[in-house]
Amino acid sequence: MLPVLVVHGGAGHIPKERAELSCAGVRAATRGGYAVLRGEGSAMDAVVKAVSLLEDNPAYNAGRGSVLNAKGEVEMDAIVMDGKTLASGAVSAVRRVANPVQLARLVMEKTSHLCLTAEGASQFARSMGVPEVPEESLITDYARTRWKKNLGPDANPVECQMGKMGTVGAVAVDAEGNIACATSTGGMLNKMEGRVGDTACIGCGGYADNNIGAVSPTGHGEAIMKVTLARLILFHMERGLSVEAASDEALAFMRARVDGLGGVVVVDPRGHWAARFSSLQMAWAAAQGETLHYGLYVDEHFTQSIDDLL
Repeated sequence: MLPVLVVHGGAGHIPKERAELSCAGVRAATRGGYAVLRGEGSAMDAVVKAVSLLEDNPAYNAGRGSVLNAKGEVEMDAIVMDGKTLASGAVSAVRRVANPVQLARLVMEKTSHLCLTAEGASQFARSMGVPEVPEESLITDYARTRWKKNLGPDANPVECQMGKMGTVGAVAVDAEGNIACATSTGGMLNKMEGRVGDTACIGCGGYADNNIGAVSPTGHGEAIMKVTLARLILFHMERGLSVEAASDEALAFMRARVDGLGGVVVVDPRGHWAARFSSLQMAWAAAQGETLHYGLYVDEHFTQSIDDLL
């Protein structure tokens, strides 16, 4: 059953013209991350690799392709967590960094803190030798168009955002049984400057514990924060629920209690995994053994050889 890697590219309603891009991207990122596990790399190495590939892909709301805030600027959040030690690192409202997930890992490994924000995160990035990239390199025409469309007083950025461009994340268990998660996002479309969502908050935008499992969620950040979605799922797993049942129960609670839609990828220490969502769609992929699993709609599950490049 080990190793295993599960990746998501965001939950919601994905426009037809972008659906294949989103699906292809999560499959490619899963292959890239799984190659790390096949090479006896760690779960942390694998999730950071997978999420970095998605950050580099302009089809997603993370890294290059991030949504813009109310001022038309990019502010990004990311988190990683190591299930062996419960070490975690996060960045929030960070600017001009190509791969926030890699910076989050540096926060975990090189500081005594769990989260650095805004200019403090940027200063830390510079001290670590992380290259500063031009903001324009992170902004796509698609993101700029959607920002302009949502500037009006009657706009509904939450509804508009769901699935159009997705938060990205990954969970993994390596051959040693160690578990990790990583999540990265550009945040909420047309958000207030300085807004921080669920992604950078431990227990909300991700959680990993070797004794229970790992979760990376996607969806409306404020709703996810209100129910501490990642840790809630692991709580249900501690009570004995399967990865699927725990995910479904927590997602149903979030919908009933705070009217929030979302999705998750989840693993447990034995290599059981799930990709579950309450939204119409979520692009996801998983790699285990010699098989690549993937889907977009509820109850959709395709498989192919992990080495099949089609």
